[in-house]
Amino acid sequence: MQAATAYAHPNIALVKYWGKSNDELNIPATPSLAITLGDLRTTSHIEESASEVVVLDGERVTDVKLERWLELLRKQYDLPPLHVESSSDFPANSGLASSASGFAALTVAISSAFDLRLSLQEQCEWARRGSGSAARSLHGGFVALEPEKTLCTVSQVLGENEWDLSIVIAITSDRAKTTGSTAGMTASRDTSPFYDGWLRATVEAYELALVATRSKDFEALVRIAEGSCRQMHALMLSTEPALIYWNAATLNCIETVTCMREAGIKVFYTIDAGSHLKAICQKGDAMNVSDQLRQVDGVHSVLVSSIGGPAGIVR
Repeated sequence: MQAATAYAHPNIALVKYWGKSNDELNIPATPSLAITLGDLRTTSHIEESASEVVVLDGERVTDVKLERWLELLRKQYDLPPLHVESSSDFPANSGLASSASGFAALTVAISSAFDLRLSLQEQCEWARRGSGSAARSLHGGFVALEPEKTLCTVSQVLGENEWDLSIVIAITSDRAKTTGSTAGMTASRDTSPFYDGWLRATVEAYELALVATRSKDFEALVRIAEGSCRQMHALMLSTEPALIYWNAATLNCIETVTCMREAGIKVFYTIDAGSHLKAICQKGDAMNVSDQLRQVDGVHSVLVSSIGGPAGIVR
């Protein structure tokens, strides 16, 4: 083998998925639509090693999720012990999809280093086995993920240069979330009385979002994306015990985005399993949106990103 370094961008879902239809194969219960964040990146480097070593953001760790994923790979491919180093230029474990970009980058790096010649769909399948949303980070632009019985279909709905939008991220906490997404999804499926309704509503939202995205209908996407966000967090609140990812700053940011839209700015929000708010807006409004979010009480910092491209090898 040869050492290889790959990168991938995180993605944020505009139509969410929260729940698995197959835990063993890590298949989401519903389709989802996401947007790739081009100015945020995870870089993963691998090389052969005498023993398995995993270094995440500069710290040697024992990562059970990654160990299980490598074990699955080794059932099909003859891989030696690896030295894995992965780092992200954005906060990890906080609702910014660091596991998605991490597994996407790692899949590309392993495929290259061992000359596995995995197709894009095969890479998407392996990345998804590590993190349900990682398949979306193999693509750029607006990306759709549609679950089937034993696999998922992943496709690009719009390329990264087809809609001139920006994503403004308000960082509202410096703490890792207390309940991970996998555990949270299982709890919601097992305990929330609204889970079945959530599944039905998400399938409907997904179909509407595809139409809105392809036609670049911003106003329609506002209603669909914010509705999907609120419904997912309502499902979390109805879980036992309740999953509360928002903090006071999150609510302040929601109010600020709503006020900006009422003032005529084309902007909407979405929030994943964490407290950080992402505001999607016209590229020309990004600085105004970021300035206003930066002034919100409780916001630690603000990041601005363009729509990103696909994962790749660092040459």
